[in-house]
Amino acid sequence: MTNKLHIPSRLNISSTRQRILNGEITVFQLAKEHLELAKSTNEKINSFVTILEEEALKRAKDLDDMLRTSPEKAQQMKLFGIPFTVKDLYLVKNTKTTFASRYMEDFIAPYTATVVQKCLDEGAVLIGKTNCDPWGFGGSGENSGFGPTRHPLDFNKTPGGSSSGSAASLLSGVGYFSLGTDTGGSVRLPASFCGLYGYKPTYGRNSRFGIGAMGSSFDTPGFFTRYPEDLILLEEIMQGRDIKDATTDVTEDLMINRKPVIGIPQEFFNDSIDKDIKDAIYEKIEFFKTNDYEVRDISIPSTKYALAVYYILVPSEISSNRARYDGVRYGKKVSDDYEINMIEGRSKYFEKEVKRRIMIGTYCLSAGYGDEFYKKASKVRAKLKFEFQKAFNSVDLLITPVSPVTAFELGLKTNDPVQMYLVDVLSVTANLVGIPAISVPISKDSSGMPIGMQIMGPKWSDKYLFEFCINIK
Repeated sequence: MTNKLHIPSRLNISSTRQRILNGEITVFQLAKEHLELAKSTNEKINSFVTILEEEALKRAKDLDDMLRTSPEKAQQMKLFGIPFTVKDLYLVKNTKTTFASRYMEDFIAPYTATVVQKCLDEGAVLIGKTNCDPWGFGGSGENSGFGPTRHPLDFNKTPGGSSSGSAASLLSGVGYFSLGTDTGGSVRLPASFCGLYGYKPTYGRNSRFGIGAMGSSFDTPGFFTRYPEDLILLEEIMQGRDIKDATTDVTEDLMINRKPVIGIPQEFFNDSIDKDIKDAIYEKIEFFKTNDYEVRDISIPSTKYALAVYYILVPSEISSNRARYDGVRYGKKVSDDYEINMIEGRSKYFEKEVKRRIMIGTYCLSAGYGDEFYKKASKVRAKLKFEFQKAFNSVDLLITPVSPVTAFELGLKTNDPVQMYLVDVLSVTANLVGIPAISVPISKDSSGMPIGMQIMGPKWSDKYLFEFCINIK
């Protein structure tokens, strides 16, 4: 019995959409193909919590009818007939949204998240809700209340987290893009582990409305693609101010009309980085040099504190955001007594990592410790933002690894939370300072697992990062 999936080839989004508009394939045929693949692969890699077969086929029939009766309208839709998936943190009206936690397994969403609705308005077909760490709490997908997601290239390994099912389902051939969330690397890490493009936007560029909150000042709705040109198309659809999310902003895109000056922050290349990853990144750096890119070594000193700061501030926000889950408005009801209901419901149905992060955050915010931990971490976060701004005064982009490791064995780090948190050490900085970052597939390690390279830019340079990805493809 094989220990991996066959990975089918796929065209990019624009080419697939054109095939539909040309009549080479119907939306129904395409949706049915992806639904069947979702069901067959899910048995092996557990990438879905919910597969929306009935809803997707009805949607596909409606779109085929539209193409026959109103072809002009179909032509105007940028994602007409394109299958996609979303992490089960995104609300979709009248569908089960579990946040990958048993505590919420019966919750039916009353409305649809803004970025999901934007995709649907452009004609996309939702195939299913993907598995993940509960509320995004994790870096491997192993904390899910519905079991771990397995890597399509090796069932014994993690595809990365927290957006594990989004990356694994896309790699396995289901859909043409997948929505994830990135609070500290939860899109970029699985993208790196799975050989995909993973995009974390500038904070405030995409609406968080309708997405289960983890750390509200860190969370960003991102997505996975197979091709860099798909990044541009999708972000043009999803970006923009949303009156339902006060943190969204509209700012002119930062573009640079020359070859970028590339910075190599030395703090990201320490001894903890696997040799295969270092070698792959350094090979890419040499490529830049031989192709007339100016490359400079730089330093961002406070980076060494980034992980510690992240795991103070984010659990603190987690602790606050979890207060609404009391078994009355949301979550399991186990007793008519409010206090007993909340205590016993959370004790029984919250996953271990959920409890751990709530406890860390509550401690950091508690009387006598708020000044010592939370306020001090906030000051370091501000210092880190200043240092990144200073770095971008001398360089245009930063090149780093995404993670110190490639896809690792399931269960390897689950008994050591600190080792699991260290997987995020190179990705959390982008969320701390609110800048855009992309994981780009560049190579494979000695065991054949993908290696990603991280590209970071100043705030609102998202489109410039996309163009850079296309130029170096």
